[in-house]
Amino acid sequence: MAEGRQDEAKGLSEGLGLDEMEQLDDSEFDLPEVVAPPSLESILNEPDDDSFNLDAQNLDIFQDASGETSSLVSLESLASDKPLAPKKKAHVQYASHGSILRHVVLKGVSAQVMSAADRVDAGMPTAMAVSHLVAVGSSHGLILVFDPKQVLKWCLGSTAVGAQYGAVSALSINHDCTRLLSGFAKGQITMWDLTTGKLLRTITDAHPPGTAVLHIKFTDDPTLAVCCDSGGSVFELSFKRLMGMRTCESRCLFSGARGEVTAIEPLLSTDSVQDHPMKEVSLLAMASLSKMLIVSLKPHLKVLFAHPLKGEPTTLPVLAWQFVMIQITDTTRIVDPVLAFGRGNKLFFFQVSYQEDEIKFSALQKMELQYVIIAVTWVNSRTLVLVDAYEKVHVLDVRTEEELEVIDISDVQLVYASSFFKSLATGGNVSKALALAGERACYNSVVSFSNQLLFLGTKSIHVMTIRTWMERIDLLGKQSKYIEALAMAESFYLGRARAVVGLHGGSDKRTQIIADKMLDLLLTYVDVSMTTKCPASGKIEVLVEHYQTVVPVCVDYCLLLGRRNPTLMKDILFGGIYDRFCQDPIARGVFLECLEPYILNDNLRSVTPQVMKDFMEHYQHKGLLQNIEACIVHMDVANLDVHQVVVMCWLHGLYDALIYIYNKGMQDYITPLEELLRVLQSAIKSNKQLTDDQIKLGNKLLVYISCCLAGRAYPLGDIPPNLVDTVKSEVFKCVTVLHTKDASEGEQTYPYLRTLVQFDTREFLNVLALAFEEPEFNTEEGMRQRQRIVDILLQVMVESVGFTPTQVGCLFTFLARQMARHENSILVNRLLFEQVLEFLASPEDDSRHEERQQALLELLNAGGLQQVDEEKLLSLAENARFYRVCELLYEKRRDFDKILACYLRDAARRQQVFSFIHTVMTAYGYSNEERNAVHREAMKQLEDLVSINSKKTAQLVITDFSHSLTEIVSKLEPQPVVLYDFLQGLFDTKEQVMMKDPVSTEPSVTEKYIDLMCKYNPQGVMAFLKNNDTYRLEETLQICRKHKSLEATAYLLEKAGDVQGAFNIMLETLVSKVKVLNQLMLSDSANTPTQDSQTQVAVSSVQTNLLVIIQILQRNSGKMKEDEREALWFPLMEVMLSPQRKHRDSLSQEQIQAYKDLTRHVLNSMMGYIALPAILQKIMQDPAYNTGKFGEIRELLLGMLDTYNYEQTLLKTTNSLLSHDLHWSLCNLKAAVNKGLVPKQEDCGVCGQHFSISEEQDSVIVFSCGHAYHTSCLQSVGCCHMIEGTPHWSCSLCNVARREAKTGRGRTLSWSSATAASKQVEPLPSGAVSQPRSHGDALLSPQQELSYSQLQKSFKGPSRLAILAELKRAAKYEDSGKPQDQKKIFSSSSSILQNENFQLKVAAPPVIE
Repeated sequence: MAEGRQDEAKGLSEGLGLDEMEQLDDSEFDLPEVVAPPSLESILNEPDDDSFNLDAQNLDIFQDASGETSSLVSLESLASDKPLAPKKKAHVQYASHGSILRHVVLKGVSAQVMSAADRVDAGMPTAMAVSHLVAVGSSHGLILVFDPKQVLKWCLGSTAVGAQYGAVSALSINHDCTRLLSGFAKGQITMWDLTTGKLLRTITDAHPPGTAVLHIKFTDDPTLAVCCDSGGSVFELSFKRLMGMRTCESRCLFSGARGEVTAIEPLLSTDSVQDHPMKEVSLLAMASLSKMLIVSLKPHLKVLFAHPLKGEPTTLPVLAWQFVMIQITDTTRIVDPVLAFGRGNKLFFFQVSYQEDEIKFSALQKMELQYVIIAVTWVNSRTLVLVDAYEKVHVLDVRTEEELEVIDISDVQLVYASSFFKSLATGGNVSKALALAGERACYNSVVSFSNQLLFLGTKSIHVMTIRTWMERIDLLGKQSKYIEALAMAESFYLGRARAVVGLHGGSDKRTQIIADKMLDLLLTYVDVSMTTKCPASGKIEVLVEHYQTVVPVCVDYCLLLGRRNPTLMKDILFGGIYDRFCQDPIARGVFLECLEPYILNDNLRSVTPQVMKDFMEHYQHKGLLQNIEACIVHMDVANLDVHQVVVMCWLHGLYDALIYIYNKGMQDYITPLEELLRVLQSAIKSNKQLTDDQIKLGNKLLVYISCCLAGRAYPLGDIPPNLVDTVKSEVFKCVTVLHTKDASEGEQTYPYLRTLVQFDTREFLNVLALAFEEPEFNTEEGMRQRQRIVDILLQVMVESVGFTPTQVGCLFTFLARQMARHENSILVNRLLFEQVLEFLASPEDDSRHEERQQALLELLNAGGLQQVDEEKLLSLAENARFYRVCELLYEKRRDFDKILACYLRDAARRQQVFSFIHTVMTAYGYSNEERNAVHREAMKQLEDLVSINSKKTAQLVITDFSHSLTEIVSKLEPQPVVLYDFLQGLFDTKEQVMMKDPVSTEPSVTEKYIDLMCKYNPQGVMAFLKNNDTYRLEETLQICRKHKSLEATAYLLEKAGDVQGAFNIMLETLVSKVKVLNQLMLSDSANTPTQDSQTQVAVSSVQTNLLVIIQILQRNSGKMKEDEREALWFPLMEVMLSPQRKHRDSLSQEQIQAYKDLTRHVLNSMMGYIALPAILQKIMQDPAYNTGKFGEIRELLLGMLDTYNYEQTLLKTTNSLLSHDLHWSLCNLKAAVNKGLVPKQEDCGVCGQHFSISEEQDSVIVFSCGHAYHTSCLQSVGCCHMIEGTPHWSCSLCNVARREAKTGRGRTLSWSSATAASKQVEPLPSGAVSQPRSHGDALLSPQQELSYSQLQKSFKGPSRLAILAELKRAAKYEDSGKPQDQKKIFSSSSSILQNENFQLKVAAPPVIE
């Protein structure tokens, strides 16, 4: 079977154009199979609103990931009766895809349709069917049939028939174009012979009368058709001919009683898929407003698949079939149909496969679009065309969901079949849902055939076809959009293009065809750029800029084509195109300059010799020699004229290019090194200062030697692996050669090495140090080679003359590091070693101090100084200030106190001394003697530690030296500044760092700090006093008075309870500041900028002081009597009123206003504590306000009244909220009390007897937990307690459970009151006394429980409801206009608010000595 389908697919590919299809992997469609397909009856019985969730894992077949998108078109707008708002016509073309659809009008057909409407009263077009012929139905019942040349072939029917049958509502042409089926608005169906134009059948009983025909479709079987009417039913029409009589049998496939079907689409096979197994099945897809069904018509009717459809009520479902080639293996492909269906803005794709005589359905993909779909059709296996509700055509690539083009067809005036869906011709007897959804029905107006899409408009017929790939490119070329055309051709060439049509053959053949087209297009672009597109006038810069945009395009596309055919790239780019640009000298120069970035990026490594020669000559003429050198090192040497390049490099000093030519072209790494070393040697022997070029040469040589010794090529890349060892050996031999080949008699030994050392000693030694790290030097031969180089260096630099001490010092540092790094494998004689050591530790030489110390440290760590006396080494290190070396030596001796001194002397590590001390004092491994030594040294160096970081010093004191805090303070007392810094760090550390075991500070230390703070930082005293409480009040008060820190003194007085004293101090300060302010205001009437600034500062100072006083008064007024409050507030107000009274005539209006603002602030602050009449009387008696007009005090009075109104409103709002809260609480309590309780069982929880057999005098109590008991039983087990004459009941079972759970934790037991937790059926008999329980040790006795209850009551405050009721009662008197009654309530001794336990204690705490 598989082999047969493979042959079948092979034979079908050409006819379907399947070579253009994207090959799909069948493994992607491996979805769960449907074991038992649903029957038609079961689907009809399903409710329409069943939910359905498609497995998201099976939807990403064509795409990597699908994100949800919201609809751009508001679906709610479609649900309204208002017409859609007109939209501005807009076509959207994407540059990467160009124009895909060709839109043309069938002028011949359109003209004849409109002519028929005028001449024979055919009416407007209503439906269309397309095959090899075009059939157009009209509103008056006529059918016009046209041949492919737009010639009218038949005019079927008549207006008389139209008057009887109504408008043509649906048309269908069979496969061989011999029969035409037409459906009418009144339900009749006719069949016509298209070869003769005769009427063959008139069918009037195929479906229920009174319904319009919405769809009529031929199947692959010419004797079988399906139709759908406005009742939502689907019928199968079977055409037969018996005894010369043509008959038609109708069978109902789907009844509209359970949901109206609005769309049907049979699976039709083309000429190329005649033998597909699906043809024998004859599948039909049907879609209603709630689900989509696929049924088989042959060999028997069967429901194969169902899928729910959801959408807005104004949307209709859409259906479209397409055969797609599926790639199974590398050599096997099959063709299977794919159904696209959806509703609203959602589309689903399902593959239908025939496997083992069973039809299977596999979900491929789900799309969520940004618009509502009204029509969908395939134009090929990869491309889908959609029409949205705004009459815009969207071309989509199915696999990527990429939108390729959007075309507005609103000018087409699409024909809608809304009248047929409403069945207006038969009286409109359809459902409201179908009538609403059918507003945008255009099933018979948007028709596809053979990859063509036809639209039926009210006055014309339009056709859209996909352009071939070459037509899309040529269209851009005709529009002179050559760059866009080349970009599109590139997308075809690389296989990234979408909706490709017209490319046939294998991959190589298609690529070659596209490449030829790109070359033609590129040459045309060059010709146009040199002629018609070339600027005819203007500056040369304009012409240069023009060519700078043209040349990179040519190079880019030639490089693209050259990936497959490098020879073609050279022939085109450096042949025809370069020759064309050479016709213009400016174009030639721009072309050569544009090659540079491609060469430097290694995109262009091969250039013809002639072009390279022109390139070098052009750059040499412009003096861009460095650019030439940079390009040469990226070129393929085989394409260069080596002689020409070498001569130019020597002539202009292009040493990088010279080395590159020798290395890459001749595999010679030594000749350029020798030649360039000779050049450098000559420059150094001249005893002249080296030029910049000579210095660059020396640096290049050092880098070159380093690269060669590391196996790297210079200036980039790697040396071939087979040459690495040879190159390393030869370079070492060259550098360490005893004499050159053509040495003179007076030549010194080792000339090359001597030259490099003289040029830059340090960098050359660094090159050797890097080379010594290579694995070759770890072998025995490598160690001998390393020792030989060291000996040569010592011989050249130490045993001979000509080198400065600095250069010799670099050598000694190098030797020390190498001796330390290579485990003493380098041998140096003792005398020379001592010279090295003395140089490293030379105190006179400050150069490279850290480098020399590091070398000595490495040598010491490696054990290279074992033969040196330790005392001598320590002396050398101390003299040279090598503190890290000293630390290492002291650590060996365990002299940790001396290490601390080293940290303090080393400027780079002073901050690390604290962590060192903390480690010694807390870590393991240190003896008590060592810790004491460090402690003593730290105390000795305490001043230095404080100067480094006072906070860290204080932290050390707290954590490690806490027992000596007083000693430290006394030691630093002679130096108050240092002591202040230390104490500041101490208290900051205590506040900011959370210590596990914080140390309490003695009051004397805190007071000492306050004393120093008053001296050095008086602004911070107040904040410290507020945040700290470790000081003594009297002593601190004396300190603040001594330093005249008035604000701090006032704070301490207030804290001690002397509010009057605190107020007097601050008032004196305020009076003095007001006096200064008056003097500034009266000193000069002229307002200079300096005086204004001083006045502003004085005003701010007064405001600050005033705010402090107000805060003091507000904090203490609540616990004073009214006369005491007036004795404080009125003097403050007098201070503010006095300047206005005395200097009213001398001050300006602005100055008076400043005082009034301050006065208003005082008044607003005191109104909450002083009666309003007293304030008003005080103001009106003052001369500053009792004279003049009312306007002068108007703002002041209005401000006071506004404040009163605000507080009154606030009080009312608060009372209202309290009332609502009280009402809510009472309602909840009432609901809880009135709620009935249902017992869990019908028998007593203690005795177990049923309540129905209880004694009449015995009551039943039901608790909120559901347990129920006899009252006598609860009394017998001790669960009834008399408290103040009120019985309190508790649930026996719940009490036992709670007590068992809490006894282990030792908590007091509790019980529930009967008033809240239970309901008693009958009242408790008077005189009943509870009996204690006789079992359970965890139970309290009644006397203990009573005592516990009384204790609870004594500590229990008033209930929340009582407080709310008290406040509500007071608010009631206020609303009634009787404030005196309200005052009586608040002042009454029986009021809850006057209870001692209720009142807040806001006074300062008493002083405890």
